[in-house]
Amino acid sequence: MTKKIELSVLDPSPIVEGGSAELSLQNTLDLAKKTEQWGYKRFWLAEHHNWAGMASSASPIVIGRVASVTEKMRIGSGAMLLSHYSPLSVAEQFGTLETFFPGRIDLGLGRAPGTDQYTANVLRQRVAGEPEFDARLEELIAYLYGTGTATKNGSFRFHAIPGEKTNVPIWLLGSGLYSAQLAGILGLPFSFAGHFAPGNMMEAIKLYRDYFRPSQFLEEPYVLLAVQVVAADEKQEAQRLATSMYQKFLLLTRGQPSPILPPVDNMDELWNDNERRAVEEQLFTSIIGDPAGVKQQLHELIEKTDADEIMAHTEIFDHKARLRSYEILAQAAVN
Repeated sequence: MTKKIELSVLDPSPIVEGGSAELSLQNTLDLAKKTEQWGYKRFWLAEHHNWAGMASSASPIVIGRVASVTEKMRIGSGAMLLSHYSPLSVAEQFGTLETFFPGRIDLGLGRAPGTDQYTANVLRQRVAGEPEFDARLEELIAYLYGTGTATKNGSFRFHAIPGEKTNVPIWLLGSGLYSAQLAGILGLPFSFAGHFAPGNMMEAIKLYRDYFRPSQFLEEPYVLLAVQVVAADEKQEAQRLATSMYQKFLLLTRGQPSPILPPVDNMDELWNDNERRAVEEQLFTSIIGDPAGVKQQLHELIEKTDADEIMAHTEIFDHKARLRSYEILAQAAVN
């Protein structure tokens, strides 16, 4: 293969059983510093709310802290849930980040609630007639790339300060077809959530490329593919470490989100056949194995999707083992 494999990190600051949010955020800083040394291109923080196993809910704050302990790697959101916030507020936050860390901030946007519906209602407190995602996105672009937005009669103009004309790169993230098509039409880069919803992967990527139009943002389509990665020095150990990921998704199917649990020797003692199939449907793009296996699976995924960049989402119970997983993946991409 001649195509260079670009690697990035998607980190939700996972909280492990018996751990704490404070420890998880410190581990995030450590992971960012290490992955920058290993050549990763960008480091994105996932936004989730009211979730026992994730500490990155206030992602813009975490992004700023991660940027402060790194030097070159791009830091961003994966994704900022625009439906919960005013575009002006998001533009000001990311404009401020871009002002502190010029040329290093990414603004990934998602349409999903990122939580249960009750928590989403608390976050959003929506009112009748509130603009939907497309309108919010248009307004956000006007703040970051233009000269603000005007009221309907043009009598007053709103500006994002900081933010205006900072041209913070905007990405659309999604697990379905709508965001793929919209990203193509607007000429934005697109990230597909293959780490939890791979069923639409090939169709969404094709749709994005088919609908892509050159724009002020991009001349050609750019696909970033997020996938689960669990790597270890021995294949059997990688498979054992991956049981923490399987347990997470098993509990989610039961409506019981939890901190990351320790690995187990036998998942068949925990799930039934229907639950196993449901979990495997969400994780069939996962890269799991020893260095040779990870290299092979990584190259096969690139060949299948022609993705421009792979974003690894790795939730392993032991922090040192998690670091080693990212190190093995980095070696697989260059060897």
